Amino acid sequence: MDSFGNYPREKFDPFSVMLFKGLQVVAFLFFIALLAMNPEAKSGKIDTKAEFIITMGWPDSHPDDIDLYVEDPLGNIVWYHEREAGFLTLDRDDRGGLNNSITVNGRKINSPIRQETVSVRGIVAGEYTVNVHYYLATQLTPVPVSVKIEKVNPTVEVVYYDTLTLNKQNDEKTATRFKIDEKGDVIDVNQRFKSLIQLTRSVRRTNAGGAK
Repeated sequence: MDSFGNYPREKFDPFSVMLFKGLQVVAFLFFIALLAMNPEAKSGKIDTKAEFIITMGWPDSHPDDIDLYVEDPLGNIVWYHEREAGFLTLDRDDRGGLNNSITVNGRKINSPIRQETVSVRGIVAGEYTVNVHYYLATQLTPVPVSVKIEKVNPTVEVVYYDTLTLNKQNDEKTATRFKIDEKGDVIDVNQRFKSLIQLTRSVRRTNAGGAK
């Protein structure tokens, strides 16, 4: 052996060594690039601006219109006439079989999905109320309505999930009332009824009797 390390003199080839070292550098840079494009996956870790996602759904292709109402601790309420209030945002208002379509390659296709979502984009400590309302009924049978609340930061955690039954038009039910602390942790969940329709009645009158 000599000062070149582990390479015996009789087998030493400077070009091969440089090529090998160059390949090592390229491989290392490629590995760094992969890490930048694909950060280490952590279970339940997502990149979102929301703190909570509230999702309401009812049977696919159902023709009737069910509405989601959410109130924050400051009294802000989001619903189809007030889609943003405080940190609350009604991301999707689903009108059942009415105008529920998507456009693909210039063609309108009816969407079977029946779902409304509200995102909570900041932390306000206190109690939140989540209600469902049977806005427009064309069927004579009760409608099962599912409500799910997910805490999404720092990881996804389902803090509430249940299915309620709305029996007729104008039925309003409180799915849940949940309290969070200053850190955004859920500290209480209950189902005591609280009408949010009554609180928004004056707004509905202002907006042509609540017509969408």
